[in-house]
Amino acid sequence: MKTRILDTTSSWWLKSLDRLERTTVADPAIRGLQRGIRALPLGGARDLLRGRPLGHPVHPVLVQVPIGCWLSAAVLDAAVPGTRRAATTLTAVGLAGVAPAAVAGWVDWADLPPQQARVGLAHALVNVTAVVCYTASLTARLRGCSAKGVLWSWGGLTAVALTGALGGHVAYRRAVGADPAP
Repeated sequence: MKTRILDTTSSWWLKSLDRLERTTVADPAIRGLQRGIRALPLGGARDLLRGRPLGHPVHPVLVQVPIGCWLSAAVLDAAVPGTRRAATTLTAVGLAGVAPAAVAGWVDWADLPPQQARVGLAHALVNVTAVVCYTASLTARLRGCSAKGVLWSWGGLTAVALTGALGGHVAYRRAVGADPAP
């Protein structure tokens, strides 16, 4: 029974991603955004943001900061009473780590082919949802409404799980960012 549920869910997810990859409605906006990002005068920073010195994309490395902070905050919220201050700090540090990860992700995304760019745009939009949730969480926590902050963080963590699945699809199922060795 459990295997059947997992198989059904997996099949639904992959079919949904296949439909998203084929949906062309956002293509004009995607092409415009990609051109704009490629036109930014980043110079040598573009190679750093793409991770060329590392030999692999840097975006997956940078996302570890917000994801790790937010997951750690959730663990503290759920399992360790009296650690609200630490969870608040982790929420803030996670938010601070978003910008570098996002910039690196957009630079990578600007060079994606249409199918992957469509899923990448959905990934970015769900990331915005996560950031909104964590911003609301931090605001509530700083105002002393820790229960409200915890609820917002759980919403954010849900968005993080979804966006991770979308990003994983682009990076691993479609092998984006896998540059052949020189």
